[in-house]
Amino acid sequence: MNRLTRRIGDASARRPWLTIAAWLAALALVLPLAGLAGGSFVDDLVAPGSQSEEAMELLEERFPEASGGSATTVFAAPEGERIDRHRPAIEAAVARIADVEHVARVTDPFTAGTVSPDGRIGLAHVTFDIPTMDVHPEQIDALNSAIEPVRGDGVVAELGGDTVFINAETPTSGAEAAGLLAALVILVVVFGTIVAALVPIALALVAVAAGLGGITLLAHATDVSTAAPTIGAMVGLGVGIDYALFVVARYRENHAAGQDNSSALSNAMASSGAAVLFAGGTVVVAMTALAVTGLGFLTSIGLSTSLVVLFAVATALTLLPALLSLLGDRIHKRRRRGLRTRRVNKPEETVWWRFAHRVSGRPWPYLLVASAALLALAAPAVRMETGFPDAGNDATSTTHRRAYDLMAEGFGPGFNAPLLIVADLRSPGVDAEGIPELSRRLAEDPGIASVGEPQISAAGDTVVLPALPTTAPADAATSHTLERIRDVVPDNVAVSGLTAMTDDLTRQLADTLPVFIAAIIVVSFLLLMLVFRSIAVPLKAAVMNLLSIGGAYGVVVAVFQWGWLGGLFNLEETLPIASPMPTIFFAVLFGLSMDYEVFLLSRVREEYDATGDTKESVARGMAVTGRVITSAALIMTVVFLSFVVNPSPLVKMMGLGLATAVVLDATIVRMVLVPASMALLGRAAWWLPRPLDRLLPRTSTEGAADVPPSPEPALVPGRH
Repeated sequence: MNRLTRRIGDASARRPWLTIAAWLAALALVLPLAGLAGGSFVDDLVAPGSQSEEAMELLEERFPEASGGSATTVFAAPEGERIDRHRPAIEAAVARIADVEHVARVTDPFTAGTVSPDGRIGLAHVTFDIPTMDVHPEQIDALNSAIEPVRGDGVVAELGGDTVFINAETPTSGAEAAGLLAALVILVVVFGTIVAALVPIALALVAVAAGLGGITLLAHATDVSTAAPTIGAMVGLGVGIDYALFVVARYRENHAAGQDNSSALSNAMASSGAAVLFAGGTVVVAMTALAVTGLGFLTSIGLSTSLVVLFAVATALTLLPALLSLLGDRIHKRRRRGLRTRRVNKPEETVWWRFAHRVSGRPWPYLLVASAALLALAAPAVRMETGFPDAGNDATSTTHRRAYDLMAEGFGPGFNAPLLIVADLRSPGVDAEGIPELSRRLAEDPGIASVGEPQISAAGDTVVLPALPTTAPADAATSHTLERIRDVVPDNVAVSGLTAMTDDLTRQLADTLPVFIAAIIVVSFLLLMLVFRSIAVPLKAAVMNLLSIGGAYGVVVAVFQWGWLGGLFNLEETLPIASPMPTIFFAVLFGLSMDYEVFLLSRVREEYDATGDTKESVARGMAVTGRVITSAALIMTVVFLSFVVNPSPLVKMMGLGLATAVVLDATIVRMVLVPASMALLGRAAWWLPRPLDRLLPRTSTEGAADVPPSPEPALVPGRH
């Protein structure tokens, strides 16, 4: 691996302008192509093999009129007025809606009787002639344009319903730019030069731009989740900056040790470049493992994020050495007045070295206290309640959230959670004569508010009973109602609708999460064992990653589910934890935490191979990487926290959870648990059975060819 990354870096450094031109050409091809041929983002919420999927497939095959997407236009008069005072304007809006492409039919709230008891709110139900997943943002925009004139008449007009909610694009907050600015400040402090600080930022932006273009093109070929671009950008910015930071830091270290620029860069690519390749590969493996869940929208998030990470690795291995070769000594110099040069303390004089020896001198107390702290933070996760986000969890700035609130106000919370009871009359069970009795039995359930008139297909072999529960979509009581209904209906009857689909999705996520976690841990264990030639090191890494992830889970539960410090994060109300979050979160974090594991332990292994002293190798490894890893973690934290202000609940949870986990990983895990556990393990930390050692292929991320580092010059403010 070292030789491969060295050769790639050397080739890029020898032909820097050709490398830069190749990247510019790639961006010039991908970005315009994404704009012209890219697809729209949509969430595939189907749980394969579930009852809701079978029901929807039956409707698409035999009763396509009932399988089309649906939306609801909500009209509300000002407080104290009745909606019928604005009837002409509303009827004109309904007529305009009927002319929108793919609208099969639309009801008039006055003739259909869909006016609230107080007469203030009216609903116009819109049915499309295509499935929900096939409705594009253009149709939603056209509906918005159709109802815009009625707003001028003093009427509140909002768009809601399943189709609008599913196809709503994930909004951005603009705070990501603030995160990048904070990252730039950190990099200036770390490197002491604006030039060196700008390089990682520039590379991260190139990787994210290319990755988002690729995601948009991927959406042309398959369904890609609306959350995929945001999560991909979040992870891409973090790893893109960090990967460049690690390489640039090693390059400057080698140069400070007396190597010329060419040798320093080549050796940095052989050591840190190899670590970047392995760390990026670990993130890609973790993200692509989302396919294990069998859920389309999670698979698309995994593939999309992997694509951005691959671009981040590619920029670090090719574009970065090209830029460094062109910049030459400018990457080392600070052009600010009032600075003087001094030398950084030797490793054994740093706080990292002293703290590592303090921990390794009394490993058990530090190990137990740190573990107890992480377990205490993880405790709330035991009470985690998951549910799929619905329109009621989105920001009130979105039209589908305002429509959701108006429908709940005028018609009850269950109006936002419609169910479709689908009967296949060709199969044994209930027949046409038994449908009225089935409707009566459903209406008797305490969780059902009403059951509508049966809809019969043209062939008479399929019947749909629309039903409304008494509770909201994400309410646990709605899930219990769904369970009871499925228990009492005959074998040829299935329950579908978006609420049933998301409930099936939540259940499948819960069922597959243990398998998913086990798969990632096993693969990561094998990869780390291959690189570090050890049994204990990868086992330790897996356990510590689980502790830090558990701590982050607990913080997310305490903030979002229990409401602790909710005002600090602009939470309008407590929320159940979004059911996809634990799975996505585990994949992202396990991959990212392995980054720090690889960068730290690769230096520890270098020192161990040179000295054979476990405690001293850990102390020196922490001394030479502590400042860089801490800076990298701080950058990741501010980037992730910038997404906490995103209006999307899932993105908000991801931002806080990832930021928390990175802080825990870079502090408690790397500073305390690693030296304590390595001290207790001693030489056994690097033990590998000889038969296994002979069997495994040889690979490494250590830079054995590097000149031993000497203290690095730095510039600090001087006095005048």
